[in-house]
Amino acid sequence: MKILHQALAALASGLISLPLWAADSYTVDPNHTHPSYEINHFGWSTQRGRFDKVSGKISLDRAAKSGTVDITIEVASVSTGVSKLDDHLKSEDFFNAAKFPAMTFKSKAVHFSGDKPASVDGELTLLGVTKPVTLVIAAFQCAPNQFVKKEACGADATANIKRSEFGMTKYVPGLGDDVKLLINVEAFKD
Repeated sequence: MKILHQALAALASGLISLPLWAADSYTVDPNHTHPSYEINHFGWSTQRGRFDKVSGKISLDRAAKSGTVDITIEVASVSTGVSKLDDHLKSEDFFNAAKFPAMTFKSKAVHFSGDKPASVDGELTLLGVTKPVTLVIAAFQCAPNQFVKKEACGADATANIKRSEFGMTKYVPGLGDDVKLLINVEAFKD
């Protein structure tokens, strides 16, 4: 009987030392995740485009206030609403989709404000060049998704980059060097 009590005490001690929350893993929903960009068009207007094919994984440990983000964007999925412009953007002048079919973002650190992520420091790789980028999260929510009966998390984030730093220099400075990235992402808990 003493051995049983010792075993139960050891088991209880082990359970108490386990974290109450562990990192939750999420898979990006490609139907509700469409990163976009804004760029000055020769001073006349702000032009926008988006990417229609995105995949990735996100993990969140809200108790430890940590997480990871790993996103891949197929650059050939760029969409501006003008097919001739889309073809030009896929060319060597811009995204060079034949040689560099994807751009990626991999986190280095997720920073929280209270119990929600507020920013993500990471590395953006575009045209084979990797640079540090910080995504600032403007909105974040996790809740049960009534349609698929799973928890879903969503966020809106922004970042600013200089395209010339990644080797995309066509028409700079007329076509803006500064690019605003706008990322809406939704992901389902695994």
